[in-house]
Amino acid sequence: MKNIEEINNSKVKEIIAQKKHPEFFPGDIVKVGVKITEGKRDRIQYFEGVCIAKKNRDINSSFTVRKISFGEGVERTFALYSPNVDSIKVIRSGKVRRAKLYYLRDRKGKSARIAEKIKKKIGVDVSVKPEESKVKTIEPVKQETKVEEVKKEVPKVDAKAEKPVSEKK
Repeated sequence: MKNIEEINNSKVKEIIAQKKHPEFFPGDIVKVGVKITEGKRDRIQYFEGVCIAKKNRDINSSFTVRKISFGEGVERTFALYSPNVDSIKVIRSGKVRRAKLYYLRDRKGKSARIAEKIKKKIGVDVSVKPEESKVKTIEPVKQETKVEEVKKEVPKVDAKAEKPVSEKK
């Protein structure tokens, strides 16, 4: 007979095989697509905000997302493996030192900002080959033909030298 844990683990593996969720952590700005049924119609509504908590408990895993809507803080907790969660997209990675960011509830404006985590890529990708630079040789333009054409186009003008008018004292 199977334990509850074994059943939950098998269900989690089935769900992960069907839809892939990106790896995200508290402090990341995520965009969660939630399936909403209105009568006979289904639609996807997006909820974008900061992930302030994540709970990893096999099938019972959940995460909490907080956003400011019309000056009011709104938090929503989603079950990670719920069929109602359509998609999760990481917009920005945050650099935090805590697992639960409940202190953001008391903050507003600039003090509620989270610094962005810069991911460093070490090494060179072997599959990408550097492109060879293609240099085209440019032929020199003959100056003689240009000068002759200009001479033909410009009419000769006889300019009479005017005598400078000397100032009378």
